[in-house]
Amino acid sequence: MIHVGWQQSPVRAFLTLVSLVASAVWLGCSNNPYPDADDELKVLYTVYVEAPRTLDPAVSYTVGAHKIIGAICETLLEYHYLKRPYELIPGLAVAIPEPVSLEDGRVSYTFELREGVSFQDDPSFALSAAERGGEKMTRLVVAGDYLFELMRIADPRVNSPVMHTFSKIDGFRAFTAKLMSMREDPAFAALPVHEQYRRAGPIKGLIARGDFSFELILSESYPQILYWFAMPFSTAVPWEAVEYYDGEQGRPRFADHPVGSGPYRMTHYDKQFRIVLERDPNWYGLQHPEWKAPGTIYPENPVYGGAAGESLVGQTLAFIDRIEFRREKETVPRFNKFLQGYYDKSGINKESFDTVIQGNKLSPAMAAKGIKLDRVVDLAISYIGFNQEDAVVGRAAGQQGKKLRQAMSLAIDSEEYIEIFLNGRGQPAQSILPPGLYGYDPDYKNAYREVDIPRARSLLIEAGYPSGIDPKTQQPLKLRFDTSATSAAGLIPIRYLVDSWRKIGLNVEVVSTTYNKFQEKIDNKAHQIFQWGWVADYPDPENFLFLLISGMADNKGPNHANYRNPEFDALFDEMTARSDDTVRAEIIQKMLDLLEEERVWIELLNSESYVLYHEWISQYKRPGFEFSTIKYQNIDPKLRAQRRRANNQPIMWPAYLLVLIVLAILAPGVVSMIRERQ
Repeated sequence: MIHVGWQQSPVRAFLTLVSLVASAVWLGCSNNPYPDADDELKVLYTVYVEAPRTLDPAVSYTVGAHKIIGAICETLLEYHYLKRPYELIPGLAVAIPEPVSLEDGRVSYTFELREGVSFQDDPSFALSAAERGGEKMTRLVVAGDYLFELMRIADPRVNSPVMHTFSKIDGFRAFTAKLMSMREDPAFAALPVHEQYRRAGPIKGLIARGDFSFELILSESYPQILYWFAMPFSTAVPWEAVEYYDGEQGRPRFADHPVGSGPYRMTHYDKQFRIVLERDPNWYGLQHPEWKAPGTIYPENPVYGGAAGESLVGQTLAFIDRIEFRREKETVPRFNKFLQGYYDKSGINKESFDTVIQGNKLSPAMAAKGIKLDRVVDLAISYIGFNQEDAVVGRAAGQQGKKLRQAMSLAIDSEEYIEIFLNGRGQPAQSILPPGLYGYDPDYKNAYREVDIPRARSLLIEAGYPSGIDPKTQQPLKLRFDTSATSAAGLIPIRYLVDSWRKIGLNVEVVSTTYNKFQEKIDNKAHQIFQWGWVADYPDPENFLFLLISGMADNKGPNHANYRNPEFDALFDEMTARSDDTVRAEIIQKMLDLLEEERVWIELLNSESYVLYHEWISQYKRPGFEFSTIKYQNIDPKLRAQRRRANNQPIMWPAYLLVLIVLAILAPGVVSMIRERQ
């Protein structure tokens, strides 16, 4: 037996080697970027393009960041997932508070909180664990957490972009002034921030009514304030997390480690590459399913009766176990991975549009792959802005600057821009208000948003720039377009705009920087001409018109044009205090007339979103503006795994050829070895 074994072992070893090589080649042919163990899990794979600057809910004000922190930070109010027009529903609040008129025009709202809601587990709660009787990784959400967050918004050091909005709270500005004054004392400034707030406070219009109720008093009527409690700015924030995550001794900053009470918690954060959220077992929807709270169960569908998801009505959320955000900057590889099934949803890149969409519908080839299309007109606007702090295009230039802006507005063809760069996905904007908002008039025509080159040239003459020539240099007037676009593809639309202005003789230079440097330039008011967009925070015209009030030009607010007009501001204040009626509509029209004449913006377009998603995603309904809806969506991981395998069959002939080559190389040696041993 031993003799026979010696004869056969080289053959056996050879065959084993061949088998291992073949297996390795087979396994190596898979292009799945995720672990096989994830195939059976409900993991949503999605993308982000720009790394978030901050995830601090008091500061963050971008769509990308809100996609992340919206799932982490539960709000007092939220939106019905399915109803349109949009309707607020209670979140962590027991009910939507009713306004109560007080003396001197003040208005009060009382929020009643759900008792028994906990934050996600986090080491920071060790700071207060002793007060609560031992080592604990979490604690209950109480009214003080909301008051603390609103004080953070009032704190200039936090630099919240919505400080102006919340300054309507009675005593808000007085608290800010007192806090800054007390910080001149080094001993006070060295105290933990929550202790500083305690000593400088309270804010007169924020009154805790026990642990689970607080009263909010506004110094004036502002019905839109409730929308702000459906946004992460006003979420409950534990003081422990703000103090613990200070960026010292290896700890991240709070801006990189949000701690909330939402359905998901962050478990991995490498903002340049990958961000992971996992379902939080502490979430009140899971801890208290018996409450059947509106924000924790799948809702009835009052409009789309019989649609997918009807069988889920009343079931407890959230359905998805984990959310993987992967950074993908380039559109083509991003879209290809979607087609392979490695991302669950996608927009449509320009290069693939004609293949994906035919006759304004999903192409048969895409439908055959099980891909679905969702279209929605966004509550959004894209615009070109002029920095009013700039000496040439801003307010300092007076009538000369205004006529220059009017001329440049008449040179931009929005329809052509939409056709060339967006495959027709959008409509030319005539005003700051997108369709679907109160005050939007589909028949309104802006006198400076029809292309009229002769009139533009006449305005340049009136501005003192005949044929676009600067009389100081006798050269075409040189302007600057600041942008964060750095790729060749990203710069093409910018060059289209620049070429449009060249038609009237202007020389506009494109200055391209990284997004963060571009943002710094905006913050420092060092820009001149720029392109920006705005997606609604909530469905009210106030949320667009506020972009150009004076208060939003300070503290890095969203008035990037730095427009300051007392008449506009006064109309805005009058408009915000009213509910929708004819008077409010007249006020809005006056504001639109001012903007039409001033041309601090060139309104470019209102976008229409086309979102593709695979058949294994269910209950997907895209909102027209950003609020977190992931907890309502579902995934069939088995179907996804099947489709991935079917759509990503490895090409095996190179592998088989390689095995044959290995055999051809090794076989003579093995035969020779066997013969020598015989």
